[in-house]
Amino acid sequence: MNNKLLLRALAGETLPVPPVWMMRQAGRYLPEYRATRAQAGDFLSLCYTPDLAAEVTLQPIRRFGFDAAILFADILLVPQALGADLWFETGEGPRLSTVTTPGDLARLKPADAIHEHLSPIYETVRILARELPDETTLIGFAGAPWTVATYMIAGRGTPDQGPAHALIQQDRATFERLLELITEATIAYLSAQIEAGAEVVKLFDSWAGSLAGDDFDAYALAPAKRIIAALKARHPAVPVIAFPREAGARYVGFARATGADCLAVDNSVSARWVAENVQVDGCVQGNLAPGHMVTGGQPLIDETRHIVETFRGGPHVFNLGHGITPDADPENVALMIETIRS
Repeated sequence: MNNKLLLRALAGETLPVPPVWMMRQAGRYLPEYRATRAQAGDFLSLCYTPDLAAEVTLQPIRRFGFDAAILFADILLVPQALGADLWFETGEGPRLSTVTTPGDLARLKPADAIHEHLSPIYETVRILARELPDETTLIGFAGAPWTVATYMIAGRGTPDQGPAHALIQQDRATFERLLELITEATIAYLSAQIEAGAEVVKLFDSWAGSLAGDDFDAYALAPAKRIIAALKARHPAVPVIAFPREAGARYVGFARATGADCLAVDNSVSARWVAENVQVDGCVQGNLAPGHMVTGGQPLIDETRHIVETFRGGPHVFNLGHGITPDADPENVALMIETIRS
């Protein structure tokens, strides 16, 4: 652990130089990723071919020397393992068969039946555990139940998660049974990643910001708390990062309430506000705007320095406020890392 900066930060240590990694650091902005994806043929084949998925996970580590590698996979593999149809439309993103009725829900598999379908993902984790440099931490991940449910209900990503909110109003019992199934499957999935060699796991609730009031507590906070408690009971030494994106004021106290070891924050909140209101509870991760990876220059240097300085008083993991975009320039990633470490 001593030479793994990410694990030290997640354990609560304030470091002179924060560890750094990026969400979606293995992706389309890298020419080597595009070449490997072409070799795989399509996105899902890339996810389910362990040698290739491990290769794209390793590519940004070789190029940039990040302090952590995050497993290359997709949050929608869990719905597919539960029996939903999943495919990707070129230029439009994922599509799924929808779950909006008790009958749809009854056709899904139980949570403990996911492992055979997801066995290639666990093999990717095992390859990475062997091949990563000793100083590089391996992160596993899953989508949080609310975010995964929004895709399963709508059959695709939506701007406001309207179909999921509508189902809550029209048939809350079916919605909550779906959320329960996803929660149980997520515990099983993340636990299996840890058993295969993941040293940290992260829970991505990309659409948490569309929940408010009691619904935020019931459908973002409570499932995260349940998942983290179950993982801690099985794997007490493994840290968990939670990311309820765009939670705003609800970031305050989220880590304490759920048991998360670190709270990732997006760039819709200022670093100073986070330092004053969230970092007081422990480690935070974030939160450079991804647009800087496109535009670069002095504004990238200045904002990177500002974030490092603002979070210097406590444990911090440097990251973007959301995933890096396909139009990013790899040279800007190198500049960001150089700025952090200098």
